Amino acid sequence: MAVAVRGTRGGGSGGGGAGFRSLFSYRIFVSAMFSLLFVATLSVLFTSHPSTTHHHSRLPSGGNAYMHRTFLALNSDPLKTRLDLIHKQANDHITLVKAYAAYARKLKLEISRQLKMFDDLAKNFSDLTSKPSYKSSLFETSGNLDEDVLRQFEKEVKDRVKFARLLIAESKENYDNQLKIQKLKDTIFAVNELLGKAKKNGAFASLIAAKSIPKSLHCLAMRLVEERISHPEKYKEDWPKAEFEDPSLYHYAIFTDNVIAVSVVVRSVVKNAEEPSKHVFHVVTDRMNVAAMKVWFRMRPVEGGAHVEVKAVEDYDFLSSSYVPVVGQIESSNVQMENATKEGSNIKFRNPKYMPMLNHLRFYLPEMYPKLHKILFLDDDVVVQKDLTGLWKIDLGGKVNGAVETCFGSFHRFSQYLNFSHPLIKERFNPKACAWAYGMNIFDLDAWRREKCTETYHNWQNLNEDRTLWKLGTLPPGLMTFYSLTKSLDKSWHVLGLGYNPSISMDEINNAAVIHYNGNMKPWLDIAMNQYKNLWTKYVDNDMEFVQMCNFGV
Repeated sequence: MAVAVRGTRGGGSGGGGAGFRSLFSYRIFVSAMFSLLFVATLSVLFTSHPSTTHHHSRLPSGGNAYMHRTFLALNSDPLKTRLDLIHKQANDHITLVKAYAAYARKLKLEISRQLKMFDDLAKNFSDLTSKPSYKSSLFETSGNLDEDVLRQFEKEVKDRVKFARLLIAESKENYDNQLKIQKLKDTIFAVNELLGKAKKNGAFASLIAAKSIPKSLHCLAMRLVEERISHPEKYKEDWPKAEFEDPSLYHYAIFTDNVIAVSVVVRSVVKNAEEPSKHVFHVVTDRMNVAAMKVWFRMRPVEGGAHVEVKAVEDYDFLSSSYVPVVGQIESSNVQMENATKEGSNIKFRNPKYMPMLNHLRFYLPEMYPKLHKILFLDDDVVVQKDLTGLWKIDLGGKVNGAVETCFGSFHRFSQYLNFSHPLIKERFNPKACAWAYGMNIFDLDAWRREKCTETYHNWQNLNEDRTLWKLGTLPPGLMTFYSLTKSLDKSWHVLGLGYNPSISMDEINNAAVIHYNGNMKPWLDIAMNQYKNLWTKYVDNDMEFVQMCNFGV
């Protein structure tokens, strides 16, 4: 019984003690294992990197890198980082102070030099009055003064005074802030004057470069005329073709004195046309270039069976001073340009482009082509990149002119082209109305005749004889003549600015039906912008012998 009881008690208490001892032993075992693992890790780290001072920049990769950075972070002194920042700041300011010290040293040397010069100058005056010959003869004598000695003394004093004044004048700027400010203002004013003159000369030079006839273009015209004179039998006048008056065809009007330019326009239209034989080009030039134009298109017939009519301004008898106001103004243009030059007014007055009748023919399209219903007007500085027949199919809704608007924001509004201080302009037009572009315009000639647009143009041209309504060009009277009679076309039909704007998107250019080199940097000039020039030159007829002979540089 006693045994049984002891056995029972011993069994119960022994089981609990054994469990406790087992748990305790397990914890000791785990702790020992972690301790051994930590000691082993430290051993590996210290073995791999015995000197963190000399090799801290060579960090290991992988898991060891993480352990290494952790170890360094635990053992780094935060005050050392602060010390490094303070030391760097001190070094930076040492460099700055040394730079200022060098400048101050230079100023000190300059001031010391001036101080020595002033001291020496004062000493020279003192030494002069203490000079024995002057002292005895001029200052310590009780008798009459020696005139020769006095004259010599006066001369030496004046020499020293002159030198002193020069030295003071040179040094005064260093001590007189007001004088420094005034001198700076004078310098700024002088530089501004030079800048203004440079801008004016640059604008004038640019205008001369843009409007002068290039040697290659003059050569081409002369070669063509020489060909006409040498072989007159080849270039007899042809009777007018029926296609020239056929309203069912696609008609273009191009007014220019530039042979190579008009050839590019015609060639680009034809190469991109789906049916070239249905396209008719009416080229009008001046008397000087009409022979060259005719020879060109006889030697280089347009591809695809397209038709070209070449005429001179003088062939249109109705263009007389009794009917056309601008003809009378052209006759007095020399006087106007002379006055503009004397008055120093707008430089464009001196540009003959703004007066010749060739530039104003666009206002007489119905009279020039009485049997046509629609016509597309093109400038000679455009390149056609797509088929244009869709323009004839656009419903203008009774409007006369179809054109691309050029305004954006406050730019290219009527207020920029017309004088809205004039009561007639202020009464008839909206200064915020959007302007449009000449250069690619589809004109409904029937609507033109119905609205009597030519008479409207004549009226405004007569009123502007003294140039009080607008100053220059054909766009202002065009805006006035076709005011409320213009339909806006999609901008992809006509992209402008290739003659002055280097920032036009190439995507916009590639998507355009017509690109326009308006501005001074024409593609046939040396001043053309290179990024756009190839779009024009690819339509130049380089196989033409005279183009090769005249070295067009395209």
